[in-house]
Amino acid sequence: MLANQPLAERLRPRELSEFCGQEHLVGRNAVLRKVIESGNIPSFILWGPPGVGKTTLAGIIANTLKRPFFHLSAVHSGVKDVRETIEKAKNQQFFNQPNPILFIDEIHRFNKSQQDSLLSAVEQGIITLIGATTENPSFEVISPLLSRCQVYVMKPLTEAELIKLMNKALIKDSYLAQYDIEIAEHEALIRVSGGDARKLYNAIELVVSSEADESSPEKIIINNEMVLRHVQKNLALYDKNGEQHYDIISAFIKSLRGSDPNAAVYWLARMVEGGEDPKFIARRMLILAAEDIGIANPNALLLAQACFEAVNVIGWPESRIILSEAAIYLATSPKSNSSYMAIEDAIATVKSEGDLPVPLHIRNAPTTLMKNLGYGKEYKYAHSYSGNFVPDNFLPEEIKGTVFYDPGVNSKEEEIRKRLSAMWKDIYNYNK
Repeated sequence: MLANQPLAERLRPRELSEFCGQEHLVGRNAVLRKVIESGNIPSFILWGPPGVGKTTLAGIIANTLKRPFFHLSAVHSGVKDVRETIEKAKNQQFFNQPNPILFIDEIHRFNKSQQDSLLSAVEQGIITLIGATTENPSFEVISPLLSRCQVYVMKPLTEAELIKLMNKALIKDSYLAQYDIEIAEHEALIRVSGGDARKLYNAIELVVSSEADESSPEKIIINNEMVLRHVQKNLALYDKNGEQHYDIISAFIKSLRGSDPNAAVYWLARMVEGGEDPKFIARRMLILAAEDIGIANPNALLLAQACFEAVNVIGWPESRIILSEAAIYLATSPKSNSSYMAIEDAIATVKSEGDLPVPLHIRNAPTTLMKNLGYGKEYKYAHSYSGNFVPDNFLPEEIKGTVFYDPGVNSKEEEIRKRLSAMWKDIYNYNK
């Protein structure tokens, strides 16, 4: 094993029994484990955040099934590389041996023509494709290819799983074993990892090597202060595998939410100069327009949607101007998360109260029997009343009067609050 390999690479699991996390996929009797044990795996896509084991799992599957394994990164590969790899896979098909596995990391970064070049090989069974993506494949993978692949969702590692990995590192790694290391506090390591095993290992290795260089101690006791001090001091080293991508998009979104157009444009420029996918940026702004601006300025969502569509049409580098216009507009818009909170509260109520019955008077009544049972009886048709409104109860009786949408504090929604208060004064309390 190379001494200069990162800790995450040195400790990369080679067998399924060593793999940590994703119990819903590879735990006992889990769906993907059953597929692996059957030996007959389909093409599939692993969708999840960085550092949760997508690449590792693909390698384990190839090793378990003793399949030839080809690994391409969508960041560095083009159609030529894909075709050459498929040709190599064809040359390995003899004596009825199972087809090779082609693993494509960050498959969402392949454009349409690059993804098209995979279709025939997947259809003919020349290769079994395993794609890895941090982005929703419904948006980033072309429909013909997506329809030929299963999609498995991978989750961030839990605190218990991260602690398990910490302990494994101290025991299994030959470099760390040189030192007497005690992790006295876990919180900072867990926080800086963000559920990402690679970040966790980077942080541990950084802290240990920094402490060893500074004082050559007999024992290294890792605490929260030590972790934060070394990580902040050596951010570039800690982020050596490119995870800063996620920190910068986080800073960009928080700047938009915080109504700071200057910071928003700065972080946008950082992404532009870093070669970030313009569609990724535009899609995140679409989400923010609904989640953080919402009813305070409904036009924000329309403009964000127009930005997303324009970026697809215009291309680079002119798209940077469209992104900048949208970012400034969103940053300077009034903010409200009332729509987001309304659906979250409603979902929480659904989960806690279960499937409450629909009130009889607003049920569908397409048959005589249903009408006889009272379906639709005494329903008040709003347009038959003055102002096209009549106060009635549209919620299940058990949660009658529950307010899910609470208008935000901005001029647009203050008007909405006054109107709702006047209309619904006997059912909903909007006088807050």
